[in-house]
Amino acid sequence: MPVLLSALNPGWLLILAGLVALFVQVRLVRQVITIAAPILGILLLATTHHGVDHLTYSTLGIDLSFYRVDSLSFLFGLAFLIAALLNAIYALHTDNPIQDGMALAYGGAAISAVFAGDLMTLFVFWELTAVTSVFVILQAGTRAAYFASMRYLAVQILSGVLLLAGITYVWNATGSLSLTAFTGLNQPGALLIFFAFGIKAAFPFLHNWLQDAYPKASVVGAVVLSAFTTKFAVYAFARMFPGQPELIWIGAVMTVFPVFFAVIENDLRRVLAYSTNNQVGFMICAIGVGTPLALNGAVAHAFADILFKGLLFMSMGAVLYRTGTTKANELGGLYRSMPWTTLFCLVGAISISAMPLFSAFVTKSMILSAVASTGMVVVWLMLMFASAGVLEHSGIKIPYFAFFGHDSGKRVKEAPFNMLLAMGMASFLCIAIGLPAFLPGFGYEWLYSLLPYPIEASAYQPFTLGHMLAQLQLLALAVFAFVLLQRLGLYPPEKPGVILDAEWAYRRACYGVVRWIDTVWAKLGPAMTIIFGRLSERAYDRLVDTFSPRGGFARSPITSGAAIWTTVILAVVLLVSFIRT
Repeated sequence: MPVLLSALNPGWLLILAGLVALFVQVRLVRQVITIAAPILGILLLATTHHGVDHLTYSTLGIDLSFYRVDSLSFLFGLAFLIAALLNAIYALHTDNPIQDGMALAYGGAAISAVFAGDLMTLFVFWELTAVTSVFVILQAGTRAAYFASMRYLAVQILSGVLLLAGITYVWNATGSLSLTAFTGLNQPGALLIFFAFGIKAAFPFLHNWLQDAYPKASVVGAVVLSAFTTKFAVYAFARMFPGQPELIWIGAVMTVFPVFFAVIENDLRRVLAYSTNNQVGFMICAIGVGTPLALNGAVAHAFADILFKGLLFMSMGAVLYRTGTTKANELGGLYRSMPWTTLFCLVGAISISAMPLFSAFVTKSMILSAVASTGMVVVWLMLMFASAGVLEHSGIKIPYFAFFGHDSGKRVKEAPFNMLLAMGMASFLCIAIGLPAFLPGFGYEWLYSLLPYPIEASAYQPFTLGHMLAQLQLLALAVFAFVLLQRLGLYPPEKPGVILDAEWAYRRACYGVVRWIDTVWAKLGPAMTIIFGRLSERAYDRLVDTFSPRGGFARSPITSGAAIWTTVILAVVLLVSFIRT
């Protein structure tokens, strides 16, 4: 029995539990299911042997591997299971079977995909994450959420189509669907799979589905979305495209451009959506560098980001739950009535800013060190600028305008206990993995020991005087810039508005093409309709003249003779059949 349990994919367990939760109407029972499933999944993962295909099946000449754990997939799977547990606790105040069930199934699909041992299995759960995640957006129940969810689904399905097309090229060229890393984008299917992953990772110009969907999801839905989709794509890139040089510049751009949008954005949940782009950019850039230190940094930062980004979305979800808004111009002064939420938000803000003794410091420093070792000065400067920008929009702007700043006069209740519990657990983890190793296996050493290259990780020391001074100077400069701009009245004011993003370009272009087609049709359509109608009439008349009973074909001696002989033969056949009976 223990051997059988260790071979059970914890993602499948969560999917099954989510489907069961959909039909359980007793709230307490459903809550027990949603909390027990991730805990049991963590236990199952802890007992699983690494490097072994536990569930395999062959069909149509394709070898499928449904459950394979190694040093790369283990940490992503563990992070997803922890996130599923925190999400379930965070949602205990709600009574929504669809949200509870689909959130659990969504997490299970992401976990199952991470543990997939072949491309076809990866594709199946890739699509399942798209379908299940749509429901957590829809649970907001607004018209805006409906349109955002349909757009989200269309984009994610497009990603799946590209992935499947790439898989067919790989199968045709190699006869295998193993998860073997590509060595170049010129390999069969590589470019299609690259763009499929890029859509899910929200590459520049492919990212606006994220800023559209996350802020319009429900209070719980935004927290759930923040954990899985983009980090799943990071895993896929680390698995299939490590050391791909194009990713270095793509990731660097991803870290920089969201800073400008986040600073002027009024909706604080959309600010966090831009922050997601920014943080994923660090991971993508590190994967592009491809050295053991860089890959360790990418995986470690993904683990940390799931925690501190989830914590920030939880705090803003609590604000939305109590006040009905996350617009910065409508908030302020909430620290008086929501002190615990304020504290937990500050932990998340300090963590994402990579303050020493917090999680992102021990993970992002590996990425910056790896990039510096390549000698790519421009990329390193871009990442340093983006690190300062993180403090501006997530480290300062989020807590300042929500809980401090001007007093909005809102006096509300503190967040429900289950929300505070989930935020407290996430805060503890953000601090725990950022501390020096006071005890063996404690602090950041625990996280480093689970990375894909543990030997290289153990040799890296984040708490050097140079690392800490450089980071503290960067943070001090960012704080000084914020205070100075506020004092001079130059910081972008928080006011309602619509931010035009990169999608404006192709939306405008597509709209122009549609309008041009409409104009052309308005002018040519009537004439073309008349011409087509006349041609159709002539064709019909020609067919009637040729093939009707009175047409030319019927009057032909050959066809009339053939009709007579056919009648005679049929009569003979009927006569013979009658005589035999």
